[in-house]
Amino acid sequence: MARSLLGKPSPASPLLGLLIIACSQVSQDPPAQTISDSINAEDSPSDDFRYEQNFVFASVIGDSVFLVPWLTRTTTYTGQTVREARGWLARSGTWDAFYAEEWTTPPTQNPTQMLPYGNMRLLMQEGDIVDGIIFDDSVRRLELTFGDVVANWNGPRGEAIDLVEGAAYILDEQVEGLILHLARASTGATPLSGDWGLLVSGDSLQLVFAANLEHGGETEPLFTTWANIGQEERLWPEVRVGWAEVQAFPPARRDVPVSWFISSPDGSLEGHLEAVSAEIQTSPGPGPLLPVRALFEVAGDIYTEEGLFPVRGLLVHERR
Repeated sequence: MARSLLGKPSPASPLLGLLIIACSQVSQDPPAQTISDSINAEDSPSDDFRYEQNFVFASVIGDSVFLVPWLTRTTTYTGQTVREARGWLARSGTWDAFYAEEWTTPPTQNPTQMLPYGNMRLLMQEGDIVDGIIFDDSVRRLELTFGDVVANWNGPRGEAIDLVEGAAYILDEQVEGLILHLARASTGATPLSGDWGLLVSGDSLQLVFAANLEHGGETEPLFTTWANIGQEERLWPEVRVGWAEVQAFPPARRDVPVSWFISSPDGSLEGHLEAVSAEIQTSPGPGPLLPVRALFEVAGDIYTEEGLFPVRGLLVHERR
């Protein structure tokens, strides 16, 4: 089964081994600049394109889940391209934000292509498909390698989703697990895509969900939900992932969810999730409510027609 590749959307459609990664393996944009050197007042966000490529490695170990999220975003403006990449390691309830970079490059005809930067290196397949992500700062080294594709799906807003067998290498330790690759895009004329997540229950169930809208607007977001259950693939096109409990996050002057309920209209998918640990960040904004990004390690239960599945995984919540 081939890996997916996100193409440029039309306005209406809307991740320690012995690998040597040379920058020449990835075709590059012209030299990068820091954000502070390059933001221009004439760059208009009204007609920008926003591309996300998100990778999550997950492996359930005992009563916790080992997570390595890599989240990347590229925004194209009239005169420049702004790129962001961030990496975390979550283990036994402790989060380590080991990589965070934001930089600009001149306009490009291929903004969906990921580029290496700083301590992040990439291994690519033909067709600009990421096949491995390495962080190496000469002190620490963390590598994700991609294996066989388990499943791939497409979403109503042009999302491309791959579930891939993979491994994480940290120091001398190798951890086998599953990698989610979620690629999606939006334009300045369309609402921003919303929260998303990955839930796993061993080999019995792997479930991915992604919202069409951010929380907090006039319209409640609906989640497209895909699942592998045994040897069967399932799709629920309109699922509610509601907030059962919230807590205040004063740095952003917002509430953030800490408990969720899941329900499909026909009752064939139900569930409940609780936050086990979290990494919550805010960023500058016009205020008084500031942008917030929260990564939650979650645990709970999922009910389908096939039975009850105890799950663990990652839920990403963002307000911009």
